[in-house]
Amino acid sequence: MTYQANKMIVNCDQCPLRKKSAFLPFKSDEITFMNRFKTGEMMAEPGTQLFMEGAKAAQLYTALSGLGIRYKTLENGRRQVIGFVMPGDFIGLQAGVMGEMRHSVEATTQMQLCVFNRSRLYDLYKNQPERAYALTYLAAVEEHFLGDALATVGQKGALEKIAWSLHRFFIRARAIGLAEGNQCPLPFRQQDLADALGLSLVHTNKTLSKLRDAGLATWADGRLEVLDLEKLGETGLVETSEAEPRPLI
Repeated sequence: MTYQANKMIVNCDQCPLRKKSAFLPFKSDEITFMNRFKTGEMMAEPGTQLFMEGAKAAQLYTALSGLGIRYKTLENGRRQVIGFVMPGDFIGLQAGVMGEMRHSVEATTQMQLCVFNRSRLYDLYKNQPERAYALTYLAAVEEHFLGDALATVGQKGALEKIAWSLHRFFIRARAIGLAEGNQCPLPFRQQDLADALGLSLVHTNKTLSKLRDAGLATWADGRLEVLDLEKLGETGLVETSEAEPRPLI
């Protein structure tokens, strides 16, 4: 597991993520500020721990490319996956505001990350109220997602849980340009999905087979193929089939 530090490569006004439908537009003064706020870029190899639960961190990140996973480790060693990191996600806000991370973040694939100095977070709130609002907005989006996830884990059956998770992942992947037609990368393990949804690995595997046999979705060799997006969403009791635009930090 290694970090590879790089000087700044992608200027914020040339950021490829800004062109994606998943993100709200920047104003010119916001771009100027973000170019100053950003200290550089970093490459993280698969398996790299970007943040450790309980640890302090000097840096914050935005995922520019690649995928990762967020999780908490229980005292008995069991793991609860609480989310998947995708391009455009801001990582480390807990450490920036609360002093330390309350969950861990690990790179699943090679990731390219924009790096920000945690010590300058207050400058953002002091000098860029619209950027500060964007951070607050992202925190609200995360709260909304955790509410949906908790309702899914607590009240839905296995077929509904997995249909909801695959539908949500594909919609987000499509909005950030990762999807090609009806396919997108899904390089996680079935165990990761099982951990996220409170299911056993065996139950997860059998349920994925049911979705495949029903002609809704298949997941194999790190690729998700959605065969019927509308029915997949109906099966997962999904509220909306579109990813709402959100701020990009």
